[in-house]
Amino acid sequence: MSSHDAITPEEEGIPDQQALSIEDRFARRIEMKVPDRHNPRLHRVMEWANANDDLYAAWIGANVNAIERLGMTDHGPVHVKIVTNIAVRLLRLLMDGGVEPAVVTSYGLEPEDAEVVVALASLLHDVGMSIHRIDHEEYSLFLAHDFLKSLPSDLYPPRVAAVLRGEVLHAIIGHRSGGAPLTVEAGVVRVADALDMAKGRSRIPFEAGSASIHSVSAAAVERVILKAGEEKPVRLGIEINNSAGIFQLDQLLRKKLQGSGLEPYLEVEAFLTDEQEKRLFRDFTL
Repeated sequence: MSSHDAITPEEEGIPDQQALSIEDRFARRIEMKVPDRHNPRLHRVMEWANANDDLYAAWIGANVNAIERLGMTDHGPVHVKIVTNIAVRLLRLLMDGGVEPAVVTSYGLEPEDAEVVVALASLLHDVGMSIHRIDHEEYSLFLAHDFLKSLPSDLYPPRVAAVLRGEVLHAIIGHRSGGAPLTVEAGVVRVADALDMAKGRSRIPFEAGSASIHSVSAAAVERVILKAGEEKPVRLGIEINNSAGIFQLDQLLRKKLQGSGLEPYLEVEAFLTDEQEKRLFRDFTL
């Protein structure tokens, strides 16, 4: 998948809500994939994630709490896979546009190491949901720290691994409401988390009868398009089928963008697909 493709999370499907045993849930395991051929360390990270039963169990637990107990949208393996892919693609577009990641600026590491930080933070950002929704970002920190210690010992020298753990944990805590990312990598994870918004992602609460502005506006988002920008490094297009989608953008995406540190680098525009709705507005720019 290229950086110019639309983000179509509905292709991953929506996790089942019916009661399933642990074995049944593992039997439906989602494989994590990102374009990683040029980055051997990132490839090994994805292999580690796919082989880690403890990590997958945390994703399952996060989804049980989110979907089955709280009636929220997906926070499990599908969400994680989408966010990880968006984050890696977003980072690459930023780097192509001349934006230097923090691990390069601060530590003289390689851009490929920034991809590892972003991927790991995306994979681990919601593991704390397996404990509780409230303060889940903080719970994610100590769970993620243990997972990070289980990475292959030869992936990085010990001193580099210790520094990168801090960078990953910073990116995780930065995705919370009111988070203040201090690095490009953390800003990328924060924004990528908000971009898992296409209508397939809201199907569970919407079909369950939730008619809140949150579920209605989420159902209005047709697709998210990420590509190189015209005046800035990245252009983010949000295609919506109903003007209710403006709430999703104005109240949710805007809050994630503000303070992310990525504001100078993103062009954001929403546009309607329904001709009958175009009398309300032609486009919407953050």
